[in-house]
Amino acid sequence: MSKGKGKDKMKSAAKLKAVEENQLPNTYLDLPRAWRDMLLIRRFEERAAQLYGMGLIGGFCHLYNGQEAVAVGLQYAQREVDTVVTSYRDHGQMLVMGMSADGVMAELTGRIDGYSKGKGGSMHMFSREKNFFGGHGIVGAQVPIGTGLGFSHKYKGDGGVCVTYMGDGALNQGQVHESFNMAALWKLPVVYIIENNLYAMGTAVKRHTSGELYRRGEPYGIKGVQVDGMDVTKVYDAAEEALAHARSGKGPVILEMQTYRYRGHSMSDPGKYRSKEEVELYKTTRDPIDTLRSKLIADGLMDEAQLKDIEKEVKQIVADAATFAQESPQPDPSELYTDILIES
Repeated sequence: MSKGKGKDKMKSAAKLKAVEENQLPNTYLDLPRAWRDMLLIRRFEERAAQLYGMGLIGGFCHLYNGQEAVAVGLQYAQREVDTVVTSYRDHGQMLVMGMSADGVMAELTGRIDGYSKGKGGSMHMFSREKNFFGGHGIVGAQVPIGTGLGFSHKYKGDGGVCVTYMGDGALNQGQVHESFNMAALWKLPVVYIIENNLYAMGTAVKRHTSGELYRRGEPYGIKGVQVDGMDVTKVYDAAEEALAHARSGKGPVILEMQTYRYRGHSMSDPGKYRSKEEVELYKTTRDPIDTLRSKLIADGLMDEAQLKDIEKEVKQIVADAATFAQESPQPDPSELYTDILIES
């Protein structure tokens, strides 16, 4: 190991120690842990695809394969008080926020031990405990909710920020721009994340959106930044800056994460609107997990044996989650009438 790399490793260890001793906020990009979390998302989604093919997951199922660096990099820059809301491609956010793989998989398979008692499925899971305010099936509908969460943070004065995800296709929804206007006008602590995976369902971004996506907030005075969403370190750096901006009372920020999904829009989408060569190019040259794996080895942070141990751990977590989900009971028909009304 070179002296420079040795010093970097020592600085990294010192910062982690400071976090653990509460001398720094709980925001730290632990690269080995980030690699483990991205791998967990990838393996979880692969197993979900298998269960879908077996008929154990019904309805819609949108996978996050390829976009793992976005959720992980953003989450590592957040604080415990922050909230998150997203659309239907939501399993990655759930897992990195600490929701259990068992509970997420059980919900996917419609079982009582799922996060929404088997009634929400892939697109509608929530965890108030983890400050995850759900995946939402209507395109762009989560953006006003995220703006409202930002208003809640400001009203309470709790120092929190709402991280609000959307796809590139959702950016053209009217309610998104109404939200931008309100958030800018009231300087709400919201960081809007555009996950630009180049396709709104089967329509290429160049065919459905005019201009640069990250600049869509300029008429409202919202700062926008374009980020390499396939590199977890770049995502983290951009997230730290954006969250600090929003948290300081300066208003919302838009981050356009340039990323790519390997699977179709959903499990029912064969993805024939793009070439196999295009998909393979991203997998072989831009994959966020492979890129970070190479960096960990090159920088002397991990060796092959340690990485294989993590792979075994992740494989077991996912296998256990699949078993847990299949052994969890179906919800009783009476569950149709629960959690639909709060009586004061």
